[in-house]
Amino acid sequence: MSSYEFLAGCYDRFTYDVDYAAWADYIEKHFRRRGLPGKTVLDLACGTGSLTRELALRGYEMIGVDLSPEMLAEAAEKNRDVGEVPPMFLCQPMEKLDLYGTIDACVCCLDSVNYVTAPKKLQRAFARVHLFLMPGGLFLFDVNTPEKLEGLDGQVFLDETEDAYCVWRAEYSRRSKICSYFMDIFQLDPETGQWERGEELHRERAYTISELTGYLEQAGFRNIQVFGDLKLRRPKPGEGRVFFVARKEN
Repeated sequence: MSSYEFLAGCYDRFTYDVDYAAWADYIEKHFRRRGLPGKTVLDLACGTGSLTRELALRGYEMIGVDLSPEMLAEAAEKNRDVGEVPPMFLCQPMEKLDLYGTIDACVCCLDSVNYVTAPKKLQRAFARVHLFLMPGGLFLFDVNTPEKLEGLDGQVFLDETEDAYCVWRAEYSRRSKICSYFMDIFQLDPETGQWERGEELHRERAYTISELTGYLEQAGFRNIQVFGDLKLRRPKPGEGRVFFVARKEN
């Protein structure tokens, strides 16, 4: 089982309820509050490029990076008609980020940071983001909190559309701090009328606020702030998702 090889083709159907416009609104609030050196934005772990597209339509020069070729294929198709210069997409792991130039901001959304389950790789990823940011640039990302991931242990979920079906169960290990999602996915082939079945394993690591703050400081970031779920306030106890905003100083 591997991540996104089979899921990529039906990912957008299963995540139809994600309000990417609201996420882009929230991101722009931080951009306006802090200010950016320019308009070039990296969407790190961009997936199928829905947020990339939303930000590109608002006038940002977008670069999308993801580890999955299948997800990037969906992203490129989705964004090919955006503006005079469509977003650029690169297939890279976070910890080996290698851009052609500098960026003014980096966003990494929908708990993509949790998917980096090796702390040393995440530390390297933060350092690579810092390297390519312009002075004054911002790094914004969100994570599922340890409380949320631990609370998923033993739960079973079902996502269903007319032509796709996914049942998945979650198992959380307190020893490794990793939540594993075991997915069985069924997708209808429109040409043959036959159902295809795929299996995937997804894993997220629980990181504490103090751990992530330490990794950001180690990478060189300063003025690090933590916010509640799509809020401009401090996180409340037990909140399931939190956001980090950090700046690269001059």
